[in-house]
Amino acid sequence: MSMDLSKQVAAITGGLGDIGRAIALNLAHHGADIALCDIRPASDSQVVLDEIHALGRRAIYHKVDVTDAVQVAEWVDAIGLELGLPSLIIPNAAVVTLAPSSVMTPAQWSRDIRVNLDGAFYFAQACASRLLAAGRKRRIVFIGSWAAHALHVQGPAYCASKAAIRMLCKVMALELAPAGILVNEVAPGYVDGGLTGKIWSENPASRVQARADVPTQQLISAEEVAFQVACLCDPNNRHMTGTTVLMDGGLSLTNVSINRRGEK
Repeated sequence: MSMDLSKQVAAITGGLGDIGRAIALNLAHHGADIALCDIRPASDSQVVLDEIHALGRRAIYHKVDVTDAVQVAEWVDAIGLELGLPSLIIPNAAVVTLAPSSVMTPAQWSRDIRVNLDGAFYFAQACASRLLAAGRKRRIVFIGSWAAHALHVQGPAYCASKAAIRMLCKVMALELAPAGILVNEVAPGYVDGGLTGKIWSENPASRVQARADVPTQQLISAEEVAFQVACLCDPNNRHMTGTTVLMDGGLSLTNVSINRRGEK
């Protein structure tokens, strides 16, 4: 896919995970400068920063807790000073607790909701308010999940948070459309990496079964998620807003049980 993002600044939360890193490299390949945040120490960011610099793009990393609205706002302002106002906003940070609602603790529930939903809102809101003030027409792409509409007994907070992200995407899309800020969601199914990859590494047999369940008989790579994000960031893609790009290999078309293995 050929596009020019050379005048764009992409900001990605959860930037040191598999999906965040893949998105960063894809957008940098198309010319964007990159701002990453995560909760890991700065030393962990050097490899991906070096990869981005090798593509000829500027890149910075900050340690940020996305559940803290003040930290998020300060990070967005720091990006503005170091790279310029973020124009491609990717709320990606997420966690999952594998436990049914009957045993999930209040702390586990709160953590999943605060990272997945509150963190995404704080980031999207902080960027959108600054874009509105500057009169910029830019893009917000939430990283959602097919779990927003497909029941997962072992991940009630994750499902609830991703369902809320989908509605937040639509509400913000309608609000921001007159200002030329397009808001969309990419909703993957089984990604062979990220949170699901960690689960499969602990239970390799579940990876084999998951692949067999997917109608296309293929798992999704982090790079394929990044490709869909880039499509929504393409300046020539001027009319999609409030849309969910569902990429689950047909899982949503089946009656396969997704509750027997506790996967997302």
